[in-house]
Amino acid sequence: MAHKPIKSINVSDMKNIALGGAFLGTGGGGDPYIGRLMAEQAIRENGPVPVLDVEALDDDALVVPVAMMGAPTVMLEKLPRGTEASAALEALQSYLGKRATAVFCIEAGGLNSTIPIAVAASANLPIIDGDGMGRAFPELQMVSMTMHDITACPMVMADEKGNSLVLNTVDNLSTEKFARVITVEMGGAGLIALYPMTGAEAKRAVLRGSLSLINSIGQIIHDEQAANRNPADRLARDLNGVRLFEGRVLDVDRRTEGGFARGTCVIEGLGPDDGGRITLDFQNEFLLAKTSDGTPKAITPDLICLLDLETGQPITTEQIRYGFRVIVFGLPCDAQWRSAAGIDLVGPKYFGYDLDYQPIETLNPQDQQGGNAI
Repeated sequence: MAHKPIKSINVSDMKNIALGGAFLGTGGGGDPYIGRLMAEQAIRENGPVPVLDVEALDDDALVVPVAMMGAPTVMLEKLPRGTEASAALEALQSYLGKRATAVFCIEAGGLNSTIPIAVAASANLPIIDGDGMGRAFPELQMVSMTMHDITACPMVMADEKGNSLVLNTVDNLSTEKFARVITVEMGGAGLIALYPMTGAEAKRAVLRGSLSLINSIGQIIHDEQAANRNPADRLARDLNGVRLFEGRVLDVDRRTEGGFARGTCVIEGLGPDDGGRITLDFQNEFLLAKTSDGTPKAITPDLICLLDLETGQPITTEQIRYGFRVIVFGLPCDAQWRSAAGIDLVGPKYFGYDLDYQPIETLNPQDQQGGNAI
């Protein structure tokens, strides 16, 4: 999909960015509406946020992603104070003895596509047009930086009570394990600054154009909604996606466990999929879509998104309710995740599924450009 590069972010841009972030969040990343409000307030107070191409960075620049960590379900009730992410960035800068040149989104989805904009505005910093995932994943080590041997630490965690701490661990998986325990002690969610890297490292590791893509997706959803059309068909056409299933939510089993929102969602078919059934597994994000006989239709790291059948509004895993009429939508992931290293990091076997990864195009060969899979 060709998308126009975004050069700066103003209050008027935040609706599209929140919409596009909710879509690429694949059900997770947290509800971007909270981050949207934070970003809009920060932009009103401090002015628009410049957006940088990563190639514009000096090689010795300090670049830091900031994010929310925890279970998205918790964020529905445990709202951030609004200063935690900035406090985490400030503490990391103090620890390193160097000021950041720019921030960026660790993932291109959900709350974590909007909180970094709020931090950038508050700190008068630019934000990079890129991220570390091209979507959202549930664990800290599941980023492009890991595949480029960039360490997550030193990492700072902060909560709404004013607590903060610095982590130094032996590898990125250990960072995830220790930080997850601390997140639970923080009440299930906290704000983080991590993966401090040089401009040269960012040029190697950051996935390019994520904010521009998010903005373009949000614009598509907005335009199609304004025309009283569901955006699913246009998104399928423009993003090379697959309209996997149409139905009504029959059952949701959702629990907050170990710092994650885990569960399943069962959807019974409507319209062209009447009589069928599909189940979505999630750990913050949707990981697997399978039919009633266990046939996979989309597997992590490919994207599985849920849209409202009437409006096309993206639905996150914490928002799913019985009776919702939905479209299950699939997208191919960034090419790096289909490498051997990428599949080891975020493929089905890591999450405990006895499945080999198969691209969504292989699983649904007749259904590209918006056809139904089941």
